[in-house]
Formats: sequence, structure tokens, C-alpha cells
Amino acid sequence: MSNNRWFWFLLFVAVSYAVAALGSLFTASSVNTWYAHLQKPSINPPNWIFGPVWSTLYLLMAVSAWLVWRSAGWTDGRAALTLFFVQLGLNLLWSAVFFGLRQPGLALLEIMFLLASIIATAVAYFPLSRLAFWLMLPYVTWVSFACVLNFKIWQLNRGVA
Repeated sequence: MSNNRWFWFLLFVAVSYAVAALGSLFTASSVNTWYAHLQKPSINPPNWIFGPVWSTLYLLMAVSAWLVWRSAGWTDGRAALTLFFVQLGLNLLWSAVFFGLRQPGLALLEIMFLLASIIATAVAYFPLSRLAFWLMLPYVTWVSFACVLNFKIWQLNRGVA
């Protein structure tokens, strides 16, 4: 059972970082070109901060999902774990819309769905693993900030192709 537990831990980590890697493909295609030329608000962090923050958040997401799986299994944890995969998909979609399609307005709408799905995931985790719930809060906080940042970038660059 112990080896099985670590296998699933590594699988959750691998899936989370696979989504991160896919998202970074969209980001890399625009971050030094299109994104570099956008007007950004004063609250915009320096580019170097995004990598460490997102790397940490993806690890926290994976650990949280694994804790829920350990606590509830696939059957009792089905709803919470389904939300985990939904929010991962929406996370990837945001990168595709914002950086890939270069559509901050559409990305703003999408990130609101992402934030709602992250909150729903954390809430679903709460009765299954309090620690998993708490580990999701930095992600909720960062994506809340990202919503504001996305809005400000969209607002400052409306009409810019």
C-alpha cells in the first residue's frame, strides 16, 4: 500500500506539471513579443516572479489532490477530484486564450470560471482533508490577483491588436 500511495503522489505531481508545461508553451510564444509590448498596471509583478510562484502552486495543487485521494479514495473523493481536473483544464485554457490567442478580454471571462472552479475545488476538499483545503488557498489568492491583473491589462490595452 505504501508504494501505491507514492505512485499516486507522483502521478498527481506529473499531471499537474504536465499542465504547467503545456501552458508554458502558450506563454513562451507571446511573453517576449506580444505581452512585452502591452501596457501593464503598476501592480504587475516582474516576469521572473511568475515561474517560481506557478511552480509552487502546481505542487500545492498536486499535494492537495493527493491528500484528498488518500483520505477519500476515488469513490468518495470523485466530486472533489473531478473538480481538481476541471480546474486544471481551465488553468491550461487561460494560458491558451490569454497568451496563445492573445485575447485578454476573453481570458478575463475565462479566468472568472477558473477562479470559481478553484474555489469549488477547495470547498469540496474541506470535508475530506482540511490540509488539502488550506493548501489551495494560496492558489485562490494568486488567481484572484491574476483576475485583477487580467482586467487591468485588458482595460489598458483595449483596441490594441
